[in-house]
Amino acid sequence: MGVVSLKEIVDRAFGERYGVPAINILNDLTLQSVLAGAMEARSPLIVQTSVKTVKSIGAPVLFAMWKSMTEHVDVPVTLHLDHCPDRAVITQCLDLGWNSVLFDASQLPVEENLRQTIEVVAEARAHGAHVEGEIEAITGVEDGHGSDEVGARQTLEVSLDFIRRTGVDVFAPSIGNAHGVYASEPVLDFDRVTALVGAEPVPIALHGGSGMTDDQFRDLISRGCAKVNISTALKMLYLQSSLSHTQKSGAAGKWDPPTVFAAVSSDVREMTTALAATFGSAGKAW
Repeated sequence: MGVVSLKEIVDRAFGERYGVPAINILNDLTLQSVLAGAMEARSPLIVQTSVKTVKSIGAPVLFAMWKSMTEHVDVPVTLHLDHCPDRAVITQCLDLGWNSVLFDASQLPVEENLRQTIEVVAEARAHGAHVEGEIEAITGVEDGHGSDEVGARQTLEVSLDFIRRTGVDVFAPSIGNAHGVYASEPVLDFDRVTALVGAEPVPIALHGGSGMTDDQFRDLISRGCAKVNISTALKMLYLQSSLSHTQKSGAAGKWDPPTVFAAVSSDVREMTTALAATFGSAGKAW
């Protein structure tokens, strides 16, 4: 199948009530590894790039990597720009060929957020791309974006008005979730997802997935969370695996970076297949 639109992936997941891993990659190794994991699991996959990653690697280089590595991928995959408040970065990524973007204007007043999101949706449509919208800041700092302060939630009516007037393809509500590492098991507002989906059948994006329990994932996915974001878990695994295998190389006196890279890649691939199994997307490729 290969590269498809975000909407094609999340609409199927939403209709069949499974979740698709939306994993924030860091570099070429993690990109290659999550793609390999998706193919092994026969799962659709949303590959996410933070603004920090886009800027550190360079958007043209990052997109060239994506084009090259997805050339022979045979499961549905899509490239998504995560949490971006910068309209210039959104334009750059859409121009290059990103399939979707999350325009994060959650720090703005709702009406200004709505006005600009309508513009971003129009811009994305001109590129055949899709948009995830957000009006409430998800607690926690991720890749230099966000705040540890708990933001105010909007009413159901305000959220529904935003979804309907902007025409966003995916909506990311605040339900007690948070970016980063949870100090304890999060207390989540499951009913808020049910209320949103019951009033407006739009696929929901679940942010702050790293650290949630399998039961929490499955419950939220059954209610309409079709896109499940994973970022911190990958960062932790990548660094811990790199450290562990580097230390083993040092102890053995064998300084062979490709051996470490292969071990880290295997760990990331296994994480991807495990997420697909937990979220119900394994075997759902078409």
